[in-house]
Amino acid sequence: MRKVRMNVQGRVQGVGFRYMTKMVADELGIHGTVRNEDDGSVSIESFGEDDAMVQFIQKIKDSPSPAGRVTYVDIQEDPLMEEYTSFKVTN
Repeated sequence: MRKVRMNVQGRVQGVGFRYMTKMVADELGIHGTVRNEDDGSVSIESFGEDDAMVQFIQKIKDSPSPAGRVTYVDIQEDPLMEEYTSFKVTN
């Protein structure tokens, strides 16, 4: 199991990015949260199986929203992160 924090930059607010991220997470069995940040980025906390996490990260880099465009993703492993039981859009 992997616990990963991501900060996603680009055209990621106002384009359905968070809700499409939740759909992808639900498809892959990833748990966690996604939220908009004041600086225009999106933060994701994600928890899931290694193979599913690799797919999830790639789909985020490719932008799960057709109207979105990801220019940069900061990815950090965080073994101390909470183990979520579902995936939620938090704001």
